[in-house]
Amino acid sequence: MSQPAPVDPTGIPIPARPVRRSWFARHKVLTTFGAVVVAIIAIGALGGGGGSEDVPTAAAPASSTDGQDPAEAAAPAEAEAPAEEPAPGIGTPVRDGKFEFTVTGIEPGVSRVGDDMLGKDAQGQFLLVHLTVTNIGDEAQYFDGSSQKLLDAQGRTHSADSAAAIYLGDADSFLNQINPGNTVDGTVVFDVPADATPTALELHDSAWSGGVTVTVG
Repeated sequence: MSQPAPVDPTGIPIPARPVRRSWFARHKVLTTFGAVVVAIIAIGALGGGGGSEDVPTAAAPASSTDGQDPAEAAAPAEAEAPAEEPAPGIGTPVRDGKFEFTVTGIEPGVSRVGDDMLGKDAQGQFLLVHLTVTNIGDEAQYFDGSSQKLLDAQGRTHSADSAAAIYLGDADSFLNQINPGNTVDGTVVFDVPADATPTALELHDSAWSGGVTVTVG
């Protein structure tokens, strides 16, 4: 039921004010079109991921056909160390300074050198080293048995017994001067313990040379 129109104090009715609608209500078509545009923009922004470009991902490494781990396959192969050459042995010529040596044999277990009248007994055992010595230089050089060394299995180094070598008579290893090109067959005597096992010789053309090693064990 409608309300009666208000009246002013004079009794004249006051005309009712027209109802004013909002702008959106009066422009429904524009409002609907604007909402659609806003929705399209929002959807495009979400789909574009904020405008960032897609970053390509790295492809997974192909598996090895022989079952090898790819990381191991890519690793560079370690260089193999060259095989160490064995030291020369009996019968092999070796050189130090002006001399070329060839050990021809080892004679262990000798208890005495010389004869019953003139000789020397070993403290342990005499070990006789037979060798040839050639002067490969251009000057005379003395071959001296006392410059030679013997190594045993226990890591000990033994000096030659030059005094015992004198009793051999044909040792030719005591200050024997050898001219260039000449060769001498000599014997170096070592007095070593009875349980010593010889392993190598250090041969020198003099007491001050670097020496060369020959395996005898």
